[in-house]
Amino acid sequence: MGVIGVSAPAHEPRPMTRAYRRFADGLRHTGTRIADFTRQPVASFLRRVEELPFDYPPSVIIVVDVALMLVAVASAVQRHSYFPTALPILAVLLTSAFGPMYAFLGVVPRPATLGLFAMAAEALFLVQPVSPDLAPFVLVAAAGEVSAIAGMRVSVPTTVAMMVELVLFDMYGNLSQGLPSYLVSIAFGWMAGVLLQYQRRFLYQERGYQDIRAAQAADEERRRIAREVHDVIAHSLSITLLHLTAARHALQTDREVDEAVDSLTEAEQLGRQAMADIRRTVGLLDARPSKHVPEPGVDDIASLVGDFARAGLDVRYLCAEDLSAVSPAVGLALYRIGQESLANVVKHAPGASALVQVAVDATAAILTVDNTLPAGLPAQRGAGMGVSGMVQRAELLGGRMIAGPYDDGWSVRVAIPLAPVRAGLMCTSWAGVPHGGPSAIREAQ
Repeated sequence: MGVIGVSAPAHEPRPMTRAYRRFADGLRHTGTRIADFTRQPVASFLRRVEELPFDYPPSVIIVVDVALMLVAVASAVQRHSYFPTALPILAVLLTSAFGPMYAFLGVVPRPATLGLFAMAAEALFLVQPVSPDLAPFVLVAAAGEVSAIAGMRVSVPTTVAMMVELVLFDMYGNLSQGLPSYLVSIAFGWMAGVLLQYQRRFLYQERGYQDIRAAQAADEERRRIAREVHDVIAHSLSITLLHLTAARHALQTDREVDEAVDSLTEAEQLGRQAMADIRRTVGLLDARPSKHVPEPGVDDIASLVGDFARAGLDVRYLCAEDLSAVSPAVGLALYRIGQESLANVVKHAPGASALVQVAVDATAAILTVDNTLPAGLPAQRGAGMGVSGMVQRAELLGGRMIAGPYDDGWSVRVAIPLAPVRAGLMCTSWAGVPHGGPSAIREAQ
């Protein structure tokens, strides 16, 4: 009769079994790495270097390891008179042990272990002194490696221990003259590794900043496209509704089929044009190349006003004779602001009359959209994104826009400089703007 709780569960492997399995898995893993290296030595070596967790380019790691190897081999050659002793050869093997250990066994070199191996190799070299001696430069390269992959808590004590080792061997006469130079060289090696680590840190920081800037640019582009879609839809729907109202009125009152058909035809054409504009604007979200259609400019404001006039809005247009000084960016902003302003007239002040004016002086292009307010209709700002979108368009180009009630109507006025201005400066030119300039109205919120 057995005792409950004494024997181990049947499914739990014994300690010897677990150790054997780990050993067998290690052998299998090593065999796979060796076979891979035998088939493709260069590609396998580069692949192993890239897998190291130090975040350095393979070329940097290879150059440092090759430099360390060359110094060790040169130090061993200097001790040819001590042959056939194997101490120099053993020291060379210690300095280059981590390459084969990682390539074939998968052992990742640790900074402290790397420093200990370098100090052990240095001790084997200095047991057999020569003059002049290159062996201390093994510690120089090792100090650089350790400080490049480890923090100050590891790299500083390791570097100090390397210096102390040289001082001890110098006290016993195993080091040729030049101890101060060797100590300074080790310090410079440590500094080089620290600089590499800081450079890597700043590189990652800059990449993070670039990601933030890219995200901000993407957000701004989405807002810009949203404004474009809003302006296009508001414009097309406003004029379409005017045409539909005219068609309904013609059919209900005068039974004028031809007039109604003309209004519906205009609405259909405008709808098709609006669909094309929406496709073009939404197409900006597509990364594939597409056909570029010219954006509307200041010269297109006349046709914009004509569309509203044909749809039934009582609107007049006054324009400066020479608009050549207006750049495409400024012209697009003025067009969109005028488009949104007229759409707001149709939406918020049905039956009103409007006046659109474009003026150009020596410094700025100025757009004014004034409209009357029908009796009983309060002058109030809407809660949508129309006014805020117009303000953003003007401010992005260094301009200024104000909108608000004036006398018995509503006025929208924008002035945008003809030449680019520095960030933080706003256009203050209101020459040629009627009604006494911006003091007569309140600034848009």
